Amino acid sequence: MDFVLRTQTRFGQYALLLTTAAVPLTGWAVHATALHRRLAATRRDPLTGLLRRDAYTHRARRLLARHGDNTVVVMVDADHFKAINDRLGHAAGDTVLAAFGARLTAWAGPSASVGRLGGDEFALALELPATRRVQRLEQLVRMLHTPVVLDDGRTVDVAASVGAATPDAVGSRDLSLLQRAADAALYDGKHTGRAVLATAAHAAAPSVNGRRAGRPGTTGWGRAA
Repeated sequence: MDFVLRTQTRFGQYALLLTTAAVPLTGWAVHATALHRRLAATRRDPLTGLLRRDAYTHRARRLLARHGDNTVVVMVDADHFKAINDRLGHAAGDTVLAAFGARLTAWAGPSASVGRLGGDEFALALELPATRRVQRLEQLVRMLHTPVVLDDGRTVDVAASVGAATPDAVGSRDLSLLQRAADAALYDGKHTGRAVLATAAHAAAPSVNGRRAGRPGTTGWGRAA
């Protein structure tokens, strides 16, 4: 009987020790999870869920290093976005931006880098072989021209301008240069309803902070009409 009691006592002390040791470990796990979520939140735009500029840039450069000439850099501007805000209110504008974010994510796929650079401007980098580029970019334009349904049931007609650049056409794998070329191509196709693939000439266009200089309604990475 004494042996049984001693055994139960030792077992109980061992269990208590394990339980006590588990408390700080569990606390640290919760803390680590919360910290991870906070860090993830700083990498993503809260409205659209897309990557912020720094996170987008880091991932886009990794994609360029991995896929080289099969990488496509795409710039997207929402057309007439200010008019939507002015006419329907900022809540409607936020809904449109969130819808664009969801459509860009769905189009690009999970391996892509999809970012919101600010306002109604977006950038993407993804692997896309030459044989599929034109078809896929046409698909993107169609997706971005699909009306958006607001929370109150109203439907908003939307549109976007799209420019794309590839290392083989531009002659460089530098992300800033590819974005500048894609933005210049976007400007050439502004309000036309078609995506424009950049050439080497687009890469030579003057820019401010990587954005085409003299663009109507913009300053650096500012919002376009």
